[in-house]
Amino acid sequence: MTTGVRQEPRDAARPGTPRWPLSVTLALLVGLAGVGYRLALLLGDTPRTNSDEATMGLAALHIARGEDFPVFFYGQAYMGALEAYLAAPLVALTGPSVLALRLPLLALYALFVFLSWRLTRRLGGDRWFALLVVGLLALGADRIVKNQLIAGGGYPELNPIGVGLALLTLDLAAGRAAGRRWRFAAFGLLAGLTVWVDPLLLPYVLALGVVLVATAGRDLRGGGGALLAGATLLGAAPLLGYALAHDRNPLAAVFAASGGDTVASWADRLHGGLVLGPALGMGLCSPGHCATWQLWWPAALPVLLVLAGLSAWRTLRADGARAVPADGAQSGRADSARAGRADGARAVRAGAAVRLALLAGAVGTLAAYTVSSAAGRTPVESSRYLSCLAISLPALLWPLWTAARRRGAVDLPRLAAVGTLVALLGTATVATAGALATVPTNRAEAQRHRELVETLRERDVRHVYGEYWTCNRLTFAADEKIVCAVLDETLRPGFDRLPAYPRAVRESPAPAYVAPIGSPLARRLDRTPPPARQPLTVAGWRIWLPHP
Repeated sequence: MTTGVRQEPRDAARPGTPRWPLSVTLALLVGLAGVGYRLALLLGDTPRTNSDEATMGLAALHIARGEDFPVFFYGQAYMGALEAYLAAPLVALTGPSVLALRLPLLALYALFVFLSWRLTRRLGGDRWFALLVVGLLALGADRIVKNQLIAGGGYPELNPIGVGLALLTLDLAAGRAAGRRWRFAAFGLLAGLTVWVDPLLLPYVLALGVVLVATAGRDLRGGGGALLAGATLLGAAPLLGYALAHDRNPLAAVFAASGGDTVASWADRLHGGLVLGPALGMGLCSPGHCATWQLWWPAALPVLLVLAGLSAWRTLRADGARAVPADGAQSGRADSARAGRADGARAVRAGAAVRLALLAGAVGTLAAYTVSSAAGRTPVESSRYLSCLAISLPALLWPLWTAARRRGAVDLPRLAAVGTLVALLGTATVATAGALATVPTNRAEAQRHRELVETLRERDVRHVYGEYWTCNRLTFAADEKIVCAVLDETLRPGFDRLPAYPRAVRESPAPAYVAPIGSPLARRLDRTPPPARQPLTVAGWRIWLPHP
């Protein structure tokens, strides 16, 4: 018997069931692909580790054991050891390994992508533009994955902090009421952390701080300002405490380390800072170098900065004029509608102001890098100083997106915008493929190093001499069961970041010597062998063992 009621199919969607738009689903999948790609690199011993990363690992090892709680990277009075504290719980659980150091950084990358998607949407970008930003951040050239995944200090944590500061500024500038005081405190804490961890983010902190003062100055005169100041001091407390205890100026150490007191020609600085730097730093180059065809981006970047700045400024001025209240009283629904329009206009102005701040941060970062000697002397390696430019992508690419999505006839500006976006995606994809191509050689090198450690363990070697790029990596991999002291190529003591290690090696009655085959130290030891040592070759290494 039928009731006359129409039966819905069992698989029909229920009314009111929330469904993600296609663009959001794709953004999630692309973001997960970016995380998966980086996890695969980590499992493939890529990027290649080094003694600087091992130094951070030794700090994590000491923190996990409760033996030491360093403020800065060992051997220097700047660059906070935040990465060591993040890795310490994993190192305590699993023992010393490069993977334990890098997994927290992979989580920071995932946070950076998510916050960038949120920022792009909050700045007025549609969901498809947010997908484009996520897609660019999912790609990873050699220099990009090194910045994001190597625990060498001061790079992987800066980008999520920078985007977090931008989102907090946007909320406070737009007048968002909920949790307002806690947002001031969060801004101060993150700003203070950047001062301790690495000052590279300061151009962004200053630019966003200007927006905060200009849009929320009234709140800063009360409790919000007190919370912001107190939280800033808390975030920078490790640096301030160290400076007071040791009567040192950390900023002077930063200036000396950046090469500010060395000489490089202005031609080399401009070439490194404005040509090689932007292409390498934004992930558009092959591993270790830029091909000529990959250098189109430095020519486009200044144009985009100007166009994006003009676009944000026009939006800021136009909505500022419309937000001026008219004369006359309004009531009822008219008042509510007017208040809604005012809130909307304030949100638009806040977004334009934050976009301007992100662009100003990018210009400040480029300028600071270009005037440094590092840009002229070591442009390929020091392009890591431009890693923060990725924070500005939502503001930088907005004019291209609006031109590409414009309705109407296909004209030259629209074609140029589409062509630039396609070229950007294509160049970054090729550079990502170049990073993938390094995995086999990196895995082989890591395996050779593991064979070195096992060989020394089998022969019960506890103390060795080696070069800088050998020592701390060996000591960390061996869980400090093997201690290494640095020698330069003249067999004189080199730069040891932890003084306890060379003391222990000097006190050893018969230390071994270790050097990569073909290195200056290996060639010197082959010409002048250490007394009472027998040479041994193992997996690309020369070892001089004491005679039994």
